[in-house]
Amino acid sequence: MSNRLFQGVIHQIKDAIDRTVGVIDENYTVIACSDLGKIGETHEVMFAGAGGNGVSDTFVRGQYTYKMFGTPQRAEYILFVEGNDPQAAKYAAILSISLSNIKFYYDEKYDRGNFIKNVILENILSNDINLKARELRFNSDVARTVFLIRVTSNNDVSVFDIIQNLFPDKNKDFIINISETDIALVKETKPGIESSDLENLAGSIVDTLASEFYYTHAVVGIGSTVESLKELARSFKEAQVALEVGKVFDTEKAIVSYDNLGIARLIYHLPTTLCESFLREVFKRGSIESLDQETLFTIQKFFENNLNVSETSRKLFVHRNTLVYRLEKIKKITGLDLREFDHAIIFKIALMVKKYLRANPIKY
Repeated sequence: MSNRLFQGVIHQIKDAIDRTVGVIDENYTVIACSDLGKIGETHEVMFAGAGGNGVSDTFVRGQYTYKMFGTPQRAEYILFVEGNDPQAAKYAAILSISLSNIKFYYDEKYDRGNFIKNVILENILSNDINLKARELRFNSDVARTVFLIRVTSNNDVSVFDIIQNLFPDKNKDFIINISETDIALVKETKPGIESSDLENLAGSIVDTLASEFYYTHAVVGIGSTVESLKELARSFKEAQVALEVGKVFDTEKAIVSYDNLGIARLIYHLPTTLCESFLREVFKRGSIESLDQETLFTIQKFFENNLNVSETSRKLFVHRNTLVYRLEKIKKITGLDLREFDHAIIFKIALMVKKYLRANPIKY
């Protein structure tokens, strides 16, 4: 990308400077030049220069004046100007400053996004994160939260562009393409922000995408709010887990927060062999498959109404005695009396484990 960036600038100034101007990379190869025929040639010069003063060095070799430039830490490129007179030195000094600044602002605008992507995908060593952050003048001391937006159906619109328009501040918020269906939003948030506020923000994204303008359906997983760049990868993984767990246990929810997964998160992290063993132990008197759909629906409503027999019978439009009969039937088949709190907890967890094994979700 630097090649095209430098070539574009040199192309614009070549008529103003009646001399050959070019840029050499660390392999001493010409990567941009006003004379296109010279691109790819090698210049036998050293980055240490003649005076050994690092990035500030200007020196002459043959028919060219050279000037090193790059980051404050090290020289990354050498600019060369045809001629060995004072005018060539001035041109080299001015152009090296211009190209250095252009490269810096380009990196600041675009490389920050790549940097964040590498951080959340763990494509950068932990020890290099702070060093790269300093090079990009990246603010590390702020709280951030990762939102993972997964498109389930769309109307051929660019979801990436829509989300970018929703969060235009590219110095604080980063939108990253993860796959054809997944987009990560790394959002700068206030320390101690409430989970409800994060869910409201995610809800606004889902509502915007689903509006009459876009007709795009999406779900959003929310990771934990973290205080350092090194923890962003964890927040991203949590957002992934939130989506996978939500796909199993909360299929009707469009917003799933990792911090609110509850016992579903625990079940997700259990080995399948342990889950199968648990089910065999719970239903040793009778298989859960022996319960018909009407009975399972009754159980669901009983849990939704906090094990309240009267309220559940009212919601089911059945007599109280009918509901009691059904609960007795369940007790006879499974050995669990759902009117007892401990039995109800065991049965509820068993149903969730059964659903989890059936779904066989991807683990991160």
